[in-house]
Amino acid sequence: MTSARSTRNRIAFAIIVITAIVAVLVVRLVDIQVVQADSLNQQAYSTLSVPLSIYGARGDIVDANGTVLATTVIKYTITASPVDVADFTPLDPKTGAAEALVTPVQAAAEIGAITGQTADAVYALLTADKTSSYALIIKDVSLDQYNAVKALQIPWLYYETDPQRVYPNGSVAGNLVGYMGTDTTGAVTGTGGLEAEENQCLAGSDGEQTYEKGADGVAIPNTLVVNKQPVTGGTVVTTIDSDLQYYAQQVLAQRVSSTGAQWGSVVVEEVKTGKLLAVAQYPTADPNNLDATDPNYWGAIAFSDPFEPGSTFKSESAAALIDAGKATPATQVLTPYKYTAPGGSVITDSEVHDPAPYTLTGVIQQSSNVGISILSAMLTTQQRYDYMKKFHLGEATEVNFPGESEGILGDPNKWDEQTLYNSSFGQGVTTTAAQIASIYQTLGNGGVRMPVQLVSGCKQSDGTVTDVPASQGEQVVSASAAEQTVNMMQSVVEGGYAADSLKIPGYNVAAKTGTAEVSNGEGAYGGGYLTSVAGVAPAESPQYVVSVNIMKPVTVEDGSASAPVFQKIMSQVLQKYRVLPSTVPAVDYPTSY
Repeated sequence: MTSARSTRNRIAFAIIVITAIVAVLVVRLVDIQVVQADSLNQQAYSTLSVPLSIYGARGDIVDANGTVLATTVIKYTITASPVDVADFTPLDPKTGAAEALVTPVQAAAEIGAITGQTADAVYALLTADKTSSYALIIKDVSLDQYNAVKALQIPWLYYETDPQRVYPNGSVAGNLVGYMGTDTTGAVTGTGGLEAEENQCLAGSDGEQTYEKGADGVAIPNTLVVNKQPVTGGTVVTTIDSDLQYYAQQVLAQRVSSTGAQWGSVVVEEVKTGKLLAVAQYPTADPNNLDATDPNYWGAIAFSDPFEPGSTFKSESAAALIDAGKATPATQVLTPYKYTAPGGSVITDSEVHDPAPYTLTGVIQQSSNVGISILSAMLTTQQRYDYMKKFHLGEATEVNFPGESEGILGDPNKWDEQTLYNSSFGQGVTTTAAQIASIYQTLGNGGVRMPVQLVSGCKQSDGTVTDVPASQGEQVVSASAAEQTVNMMQSVVEGGYAADSLKIPGYNVAAKTGTAEVSNGEGAYGGGYLTSVAGVAPAESPQYVVSVNIMKPVTVEDGSASAPVFQKIMSQVLQKYRVLPSTVPAVDYPTSY
């Protein structure tokens, strides 16, 4: 009896224990499947789900005709997970049937046959550390190689995109397109030139996709999901003509080298629009190989390097005098070689001569510092300064090129008499090559200054185009003052010291030479000369500006150093754009009285 009672007690106890265990399991199961379901599912998904970025390609930079100046090429990096390296069975891509078993040794041979590596080299990479989940197999494979390796269906191989910025035309416009670098966060971005200035247009937006992996770390087939589509960056459309840019660079490089100069720049601008067709320099950089060039020439010196312009500035002074009603092309000025101003300032011409009865036209033709100084004194200091500001000197151009200089005009209230005179012939103030070209664009366009333009718009990946806002321009001097100034500059090409190097058969050309003293870096002149030529053609209806600057030439130290470059490039421009020859004779204002 006692034994039966004991048995019943043990059974009851067992039932209680089992019930308690079941209750605990049920509670735990409810907790897992209901209470913590979302959290645990997320953890499981996070463990099994592998995120991958989808590269949003950076946009191109193109010239005005669509020629690619900068683009992105996608290369691929192939990696492996050595810990997961094992035999595998690929599937027939057509039928889905299992094919023959592939060993790691065989897979290594197949990979090497595609990538150009030996089978032993690939196998060594796969087995160097069998506890590792990462091994680099090869970088920078092409799309064809990537597709071929991926077709092998090796489950423990992985693929990464490796976008690379390339510049198909090398140094052609390399000073303008710029280059790539990293920002403060380490992200790759544009850090020079248009790559930096137009980064908002060019930058793409990466997408995201995920796939699930099994316990062995191998991707589970058909689990790839695109969560966010990538967006390709926009295309920056420049105003540059890459063929003309190339030609200008070649001509300039030859002249800078032959004259032993430090550097040179050429700006070609369309008179009616302000569009820059070429902004060439030598030395210049190839963005594909920046280290081959002095970093001082990685940018565009036409925007970044200010200088005292010298006598090319006399055209601005003459236009101001005529516009203010203080002079005409026939205004007379007896011009000595050396002039002492009322305040004691001394001005001299470049060569000794007897007092010459020049007209304002003669002053321009003979490039007389004394003559332009005496005439410019008819304007007040404030008037001189105001005209400079109307030409937008002392401020960056509308291009806003990275590192662009504003130049220096100084405070007119602090100008002394010497600065007043010197500024009339381009000393004592600094400008950039882009600003000088803009002065001549204004004079050639009836006194209307157009905003300087290097980029015409951004073409988005969806086809929409954001154009640079159009502008009607700004009247700086009267049409009459501009026309008379251009006509006076024809005398430089017809009878100036560099006339033979400036003439273009069949066309009337208006130009001005310049030779500016360069500072020695210690507050005085004596650092050599900047030689220059700026002008427009055809003179009777200007279409194009060419401005040439050559810094510190050795074999030729006046405007004759730059004149052949001007003549060759302007000739090429007129021919390339099919400008009809002049049908009227050059204007022949009297140069003396």
